[in-house]
Amino acid sequence: MTPESPSHLARALRRRDWLVSAWPWRALAYLVSTVPIAGVLAVGLLVIGAPLFAALNALLHDRPPGIPLMLFLAVDSLTVLALAPIMSFPVAVVERWRLGLVDGRPLPTSPWPGLAARYRSAAGWREVAYLFWLGGVTPVAYWVFLVVVLLDLGMITSPWLAGDSNQPVVIWQPIDTTGEAVPYAIVGVLLIPVLGYAVGLLAAAQAAVARWALASPVDAAALREVARSRTRLVGAYEAERRRIERDLHDGAQPRLTSLTLQLGLARLDVPEDSPAARPLAVAHEQARGLMVMLRQLVHGIRPQSLTDLGLAGAVRELADAATVAVTVRADLDGELPEIVQTTAYFVVSEALGNVVRHAGATSADVRLARTGGDLVVEVSDDGRGGADPTRGTGLTGLADRVAAVDGRLLLSSPPGGPTLVRVELPCRR
Repeated sequence: MTPESPSHLARALRRRDWLVSAWPWRALAYLVSTVPIAGVLAVGLLVIGAPLFAALNALLHDRPPGIPLMLFLAVDSLTVLALAPIMSFPVAVVERWRLGLVDGRPLPTSPWPGLAARYRSAAGWREVAYLFWLGGVTPVAYWVFLVVVLLDLGMITSPWLAGDSNQPVVIWQPIDTTGEAVPYAIVGVLLIPVLGYAVGLLAAAQAAVARWALASPVDAAALREVARSRTRLVGAYEAERRRIERDLHDGAQPRLTSLTLQLGLARLDVPEDSPAARPLAVAHEQARGLMVMLRQLVHGIRPQSLTDLGLAGAVRELADAATVAVTVRADLDGELPEIVQTTAYFVVSEALGNVVRHAGATSADVRLARTGGDLVVEVSDDGRGGADPTRGTGLTGLADRVAAVDGRLLLSSPPGGPTLVRVELPCRR
């Protein structure tokens, strides 16, 4: 399979070269190989279906079903249900292998989990459901398709049968002469490509059901635990970040400020021609640079403006510092969770940074609003557009930061602009 070729049948059906590719033959092979499996299962289901139909027929005619029939139906049904989780396992193994004919995407294999697990697991009963679908629904669909194929074949061959003494019938219309049969033959030939697509649609539908039923089901309990674990980790990370910011702001920063001041005073007391003057000056400048760096680190952990001014004020401060004209519209009522404020601030900061660095914009607009239980942050610009998360880590990192608080990020950036970044953050406390 070439890199450009589709990986599964449903995608191959959208290609223009469907009829001249190998996919119709693969779909036909998938359908033909289904016939013996579905046939055996259909016969097995008739063991239940026949007495069930007899019982229903008796009820429709106001006759109570006989006790032997009801006992047979009950024992038969319970036996089939008891054996179905065991019988479905080998069928599922074969079906996973056959699915490769029309779907190259990997499907996890399911080893034998043990007898008890087959009755307890959701995966086992999904395979049982697929067993009944394969033996009950699939034969009906195949018979309908076979009738359509035979009708089309009858239309194509009708000119050769027109002179027959049995007077052939095409779509309930008796054919007396070859001239009457020719239009039907033409229509039958024109329907051959349609049948080619019908083969693909039937195989794609069956493959989709097989993939849904035979794939390992998602463990909802595990997903909930992962979500809770992520929430706990985000909360712990935010608390640790606040502690680090507090320690730096209240501990290291005042000491470094005091050290810088002492070095400055010492420079005043040391003559300029003293051998200690130059090393002291270098130490003083390094201390000042370190203090600026420490201030930036503290600001990066949690901006002081966010604490002092709130989210709207801190965003307006970002807008004032931008090199493009930024309009801020804030409609925030009520208190926001701290982690939501921090996330929203860094979203605006990163988005405005992208506007300045990459968009070539002359203006930008920031909107903050409470909508229901969410905080909605929108940053738009009039730049060139074409923002692509795959070309850099900025938008990807931003999406990860938003997802960490159960939010979502939406991006609209057609070539030529404008670009809109919309973030929705749940405000559950």
